[in-house]
Amino acid sequence: MAPGPTTDTVRGARADATAAFHAVADNLARVVTGAGATIRPLLAAFFAGGHVLLEDVPGTGKTTLAKALAISVGAQFHRIQCTPDLLPGDILGVSIFNPQTHRFEVHRGPIFTEILLADEINRASPRTQSALLEAMAENQISLDGNTHRLPRAFFVIATQNPIEFEGTYPLPEAQLDRFALRLALGYLDVADEVAMLAARLGDDPLDELTACIDVADVLTVREIARRVTISDELLHYAVALCAATRQLPEVALGASPRASLTLVRCAQVLACADGLAHVLPEHLQELANAVLAHRLLLKPAVRHGGVRLDTLIARLVESVPVPR
Repeated sequence: MAPGPTTDTVRGARADATAAFHAVADNLARVVTGAGATIRPLLAAFFAGGHVLLEDVPGTGKTTLAKALAISVGAQFHRIQCTPDLLPGDILGVSIFNPQTHRFEVHRGPIFTEILLADEINRASPRTQSALLEAMAENQISLDGNTHRLPRAFFVIATQNPIEFEGTYPLPEAQLDRFALRLALGYLDVADEVAMLAARLGDDPLDELTACIDVADVLTVREIARRVTISDELLHYAVALCAATRQLPEVALGASPRASLTLVRCAQVLACADGLAHVLPEHLQELANAVLAHRLLLKPAVRHGGVRLDTLIARLVESVPVPR
């Protein structure tokens, strides 16, 4: 039997993963000014193999962030502009009969990529939105009765405008649950907005961005992060946080078991990013709002009463006992 990896080998691999995480984070920060609070959880989902919903008003840098991530990891990138007339075939692809070969040939759609930006996803019809479900859940799509695997590093960043609802189709709970995290960039403060303007007076910063790791490194970091230790006490704590959402009097539908798994896997990535061999309670707490809030369905009377989901999650985190 071959000997297992030595402690020094494991420590070295973890250090490489930590360096890769921060190299990508630094690359993104060079292009997307003032997004530090969003970059860390975004990369937690990316390296955990999840998907991200960016919910923010137009012009805050969502598309730039997605492009910068693809460039930083040397990944193939496709963008879909979602509209009400977008069809599933426009995303998945179609089979076209070739009269020369007398056979149907698959013309692959933009979903066959490593990083996919689905811009304004809530403008696509439910039928088209559902085309992403199998891809996000199982890393594959079905086309004309045949199954096609997607790249191992397949990652979806979907965006939506939380303000304008005319001509939109709200994402159903089943699809929201497929997103590991929901994040927002928000408006820049004055100093950051001035810095952004100064940086863009000349060439586009994206044009000067280069890859700092490659897709193989992404998959390696993912494997290393999944070997980060999380104690039984913290597993119970993660489940307790999710279970507590189901007991909130304001909530009609709480977080699913998928939320517990997402919370743990993203926390493992953050622990790895911090150079640690084990997850801390603070990692789970840091991610709680981004992982849980979009999975909660408020009761109708509460939904129109001005109750904020982030306030509910903050109250929940304070109420659940922390293992020590």
